[in-house]
Amino acid sequence: MKSQSIASDPTVSEIVRADYRTADVFKKWGINYCCGGNLPLAEVCRLQGLDAGSIQSELDNARRMRVLPSSVRFEQWPLPFLIDYITHIHHAYIRETGAALASQLSAFVKGHTKKYPYLVRVEECYLNLLTQLIEHTNEEEARIFPYMRQVVSAAAGKESYGKLFIRTLGLRLGPVVEKEHKRISVLLSELRSITDHYRFGDAACTNHQVIYHRLREFDEDLVQHKHLENNILFPRVQELEKELMAL
Repeated sequence: MKSQSIASDPTVSEIVRADYRTADVFKKWGINYCCGGNLPLAEVCRLQGLDAGSIQSELDNARRMRVLPSSVRFEQWPLPFLIDYITHIHHAYIRETGAALASQLSAFVKGHTKKYPYLVRVEECYLNLLTQLIEHTNEEEARIFPYMRQVVSAAAGKESYGKLFIRTLGLRLGPVVEKEHKRISVLLSELRSITDHYRFGDAACTNHQVIYHRLREFDEDLVQHKHLENNILFPRVQELEKELMAL
């Protein structure tokens, strides 16, 4: 993407509307990008005594895509590495980005209830989803993932204790995970319905647009997260369980 010049005409608000990821940069520097962000960036920097070059560099960095190519073969990754990836990328995203988005959504709804009354339901649904996700990720890291690592280790060495280990500590991965993921899917479907799949009207202010873009990003990350678990990680571990039980 071609970099925008700091001296170009778009206002701060227009920059954010064009790419919601730039909002964090303006927030960091104390620049109003919503209803009051109607000045060009160069003028804002002059009035607030800010380093235009530093801000432009951060804006350019924020615009860069950070998406893994579709050619990545997750199914070929070693299982311990896949577990680490889910933990350090997707679980960390839920805890860090999820909490920040909850705070931003709460502050926005508090000041815009009369203008956007339906956002009260959006906030409630999102917070329920986030709570459920955090509880589930904590459970995975405390109990399910350590169990999976033990299964992988036992299968790699064709250990004789593997069958006994599964019989005594087996978590029945299918039913356990299916129940939890079903609850999460219901809340995610509700969030999509309430927000009309994260579509906002032409009159939506910049903050409203940023929040909906972030909700969509959260949704997309969760879709990939659950794909890695439901379609790759859990089935592969279940196959190893069968191999150990057959020893």
